[in-house]
Amino acid sequence: MLRFLVLSLVAVSGFAQDSRNDPPKTELLWPNGAPGAVGEEDRDKPSITIYPAPKASAIPTAVVVCPGGGYGALAMDHEGVQIARWLNSLGISAFVLKYRLGPRYHHPVMINDAHRAIEMVRTRAQEFGISPSRIGIWGFSAGGHLAATAATHFTVENRPDFVVLAYPVISFTTPFTHQGSKRNLLGDNPDPKLVEDLSNELRVTRDTPPTFLFHTNADTGVPPENSVLFYLALRKAGVPAELHIYERGPHGLGLAHMDAAAASWPGRLADWFRTRGLLK
Repeated sequence: MLRFLVLSLVAVSGFAQDSRNDPPKTELLWPNGAPGAVGEEDRDKPSITIYPAPKASAIPTAVVVCPGGGYGALAMDHEGVQIARWLNSLGISAFVLKYRLGPRYHHPVMINDAHRAIEMVRTRAQEFGISPSRIGIWGFSAGGHLAATAATHFTVENRPDFVVLAYPVISFTTPFTHQGSKRNLLGDNPDPKLVEDLSNELRVTRDTPPTFLFHTNADTGVPPENSVLFYLALRKAGVPAELHIYERGPHGLGLAHMDAAAASWPGRLADWFRTRGLLK
């Protein structure tokens, strides 16, 4: 536990000795303008910020990171930059996604941005020094809903190879729904069929990628039943899955490096990466 706590603090502080060899750079997902854009402002231009793994320790695994924020904002620091640095500390290249948000935008704009990010990383896998079959997606809160949507609504080109969901929004059809995320994603009076389609525990099949889930029992923002429902659907479909629910800890923990109760969870994720052969 101490080893992974130190790794998290090092990554968060930006003091990993060789992580600055290749500084992060940001690229637009659509340099000539995103489809469905309603303006020319920065918020109309989805992008990925590329955090290449240090050359000395790089492995051919990559993760697209989706920060949370209720589909109305993006927690780009503790659910973006800090996550990228932690992944870099394991030798994994990270791609932090800035996707478009509600209420300015609604579905399917957000999932189109996520799909585009996966496709871009996969198409340029050789350039990034990664394997096109080792590209995952990791989402937090509403970003977890976006990652879960990518895991359950995909084509061959944009299917993630593995999924990490941290205190994710999952269900839109149960009492455990995060209403703010639902409203920002779908508007005030969405079609009930669309609501059901994006209640992602209902869309799990045997083709859903292997998934790691983390939540806390004390989360009052997004109840842990969201993760439980998705885990049970994965189990029913025969999809490899691992679920960790910690007793204590508020919503929005990120790596939880300042929370003694949940600080071990990144270590459990690293173990899962290792078990699945993603750290080779």
